Amino acid sequence: SDDNRINNPNVNPISFSINLNTNFPEYSQLQFPGNAIYVANAGIRGVFVINTGSSIRAWEATDPNHVPNACSTMNLNGVEATCSCEDNTYTLYTGQDTSQELSYTLIEYRVSQNENNIIISN
Repeated sequence: SDDNRINNPNVNPISFSINLNTNFPEYSQLQFPGNAIYVANAGIRGVFVINTGSSIRAWEATDPNHVPNACSTMNLNGVEATCSCEDNTYTLYTGQDTSQELSYTLIEYRVSQNENNIIISN
C-alpha cells in the first residue's frame, strides 16, 4: 500500500527515474544479497538500494519522520539507515524503524529489473 508514503505530511512526492547498471563498479555490490548502496542525486536526499536476496528494494534517504532539512539525509550503516538529527534507525529490508515506535516507515520507490539494469522510479 502507498498510504504511508502518500499521506506523510513531512515529505512531498517528487517525480524521477534512474537506471543503475550492476556492471558498473559503484553498483556491482547489488549483485549480492545483503548488500546496500547509497545513490546521491536521486529522490529528495538520495536513495538507498538493497539486494534483499529475494528482490531489490529502494528507499528515500531522508528521514520520513521529520521535514527534510540540512541533517535529515540518513547515513547508510550496513543494511540500516540512521538519521543523525533524530537518532532514528530503519532497516532497509522492510523500511520499518528498528524501535517500531515511529509514525512513518521509509518511503519506498518502485523498482524494476531487467538483467543487469535496475530502474528506480516513483
